[in-house]
Amino acid sequence: MLSVEPPNTEPDTGSCHAALRKLHPLERTRAVPPRKRGEGQWALGYREPLNKNEETKKNDDPLNVGRRIVEIYSRTGFDSIDPADLRGRFRWYGLYTQRKPGIDGGKTGSIPEEELDDRYFMMRVRIDGRQLSLAQLRTLADVSVKYARNTADITDRQNIQYHWIAIEDVPAIWDAFEKVGLTTMEACGDSPRAFLGCPVAGIDEDEVIDARPVTEDIRERYIGSKEFSNLPRKFKTAISGCASHCTVHEINDISFVGVVNEDGVAGYDLFVGGGLSTNPMYAERIGVFVRPEQAHEVWKGVISVFRDYGYRRLRNRARLKFLMKDWGPAKFREVLQNEYLGYELPDGPPPAAPKPSRDHVGVHRQKDGNYYVGFAPQVGRVNGEKLNLIADLAEKYGSGRTALTADQKMIILDVPEAATEALVAELEQHDLQVNPSSFRRQSMACTGIEYCKLAIVETKQRTMDLVDELEKRLPTFDRPITINMNGCPNSCARVQTADIGLKGQLVVDEDGNQVEGYQIHLGGQLGQAFGKKVRGLKTTSANLTDYVERIVRRYDEQHSEGETFAQWVGRADESDLQ
Repeated sequence: MLSVEPPNTEPDTGSCHAALRKLHPLERTRAVPPRKRGEGQWALGYREPLNKNEETKKNDDPLNVGRRIVEIYSRTGFDSIDPADLRGRFRWYGLYTQRKPGIDGGKTGSIPEEELDDRYFMMRVRIDGRQLSLAQLRTLADVSVKYARNTADITDRQNIQYHWIAIEDVPAIWDAFEKVGLTTMEACGDSPRAFLGCPVAGIDEDEVIDARPVTEDIRERYIGSKEFSNLPRKFKTAISGCASHCTVHEINDISFVGVVNEDGVAGYDLFVGGGLSTNPMYAERIGVFVRPEQAHEVWKGVISVFRDYGYRRLRNRARLKFLMKDWGPAKFREVLQNEYLGYELPDGPPPAAPKPSRDHVGVHRQKDGNYYVGFAPQVGRVNGEKLNLIADLAEKYGSGRTALTADQKMIILDVPEAATEALVAELEQHDLQVNPSSFRRQSMACTGIEYCKLAIVETKQRTMDLVDELEKRLPTFDRPITINMNGCPNSCARVQTADIGLKGQLVVDEDGNQVEGYQIHLGGQLGQAFGKKVRGLKTTSANLTDYVERIVRRYDEQHSEGETFAQWVGRADESDLQ
């Protein structure tokens, strides 16, 4: 192993400039005299770091921290970790300090981060939309049991997320993952984060194109490359040929969506600039047709545009969506083609409308005559023991292969038709519902205050309790409805795109006390509209279930034939939404 070097804290006197000149031969033709501060765009000559995050990345490439974790910090312990590594570069290896227990939501954002830090870590494992082998799933389960106090959550980025990870155990965890082809590299940070892919790619009867070769090609070429380890902020990718549009292409920084052009050739439509958080924006169609063999070049071009032209001065504007908003798709296409690809992409068709359900839950036939069985753990919360149980069932009834979905759900693949009924029975015996209620099937929740330093309120358990109570109060309700809960404004659980989005905040109850509660977004529709915020519409945690029951009952009573919840919200009297 190479020798370990500490972070470089000396001023960079030109290496960054030289590297960029090498990467961008057209730099001199497009550079302009910088304004006083600008937006921190490298391509326009703004080289000096304009905030602490940019300075940390310039001082030492974040990918270098991996060696320090293995050779220094895991041996010398938590107290030896350089703060710039702990709260900065560790993220490039999927590690965040988790929230210290007992700190209430009123202190989030008001006390120094080091006071919120526990001595343990959250760890994300990138799956990149791949179907998991039996060995991979058992390794994920074993790491949970041995090193993470039996915690494991399925995220809506198709990651596995652990808690209670000690720095001393990280090398052993990485060794276990490496043996089965998994990694935590660039699962977080200002980097190309985990890719979304259709969990039934290659086996779904209705798919437009099998995107797995393209996804694997891009992953092998660019993940862990220092060419893209210093982006303005995170960069989210979705690559899929799924007819259900299960990778929610509308809200990713870049998405390749399967289409067939006028010559009958299968390829991809390109979407750029989606994202939620406090300024939600849907991705824009660039209007081009991308052949599968071009996809890696186009991906590299788009992420390079973000790296070079993305806004670095203000963190709250450092996402690709803001550049797209200012440029528009026509200019983005022009820059992509002229400055990065060196050739024009042909115009292409838009994707077909998605199938009614995007989540792959239930029993479905595969191309080969076998079946896949999708099921719903409550809000993605599983654990090591349950993952081992799922591995047992996958081995018993299928080929051993499983997959995670972008809706915090899971799938067992390659099940003979004769075995599906027995598999469904065993899954449901362990509360892994294949035929879940509408509330269970389409609910999601972020990590919440239990572990997250950004959170203000509880989410996971509260959503589970909400779903359980709604199933009791409304046992016959069977219309599709999404209920997403987030612990802060960042929308990790996509509150703006849900029928009922619940954004955590502190509210005042009827007695004048400040308590946990939620701002309510109503009628969100992926790719069409964000949830409506009714003036003053909030609820305390104590009144949450009563509110959701009330509004679901009103929709059930008032909807017309075929009318969705979002459509009803759009025409309902404001009084009916209270």
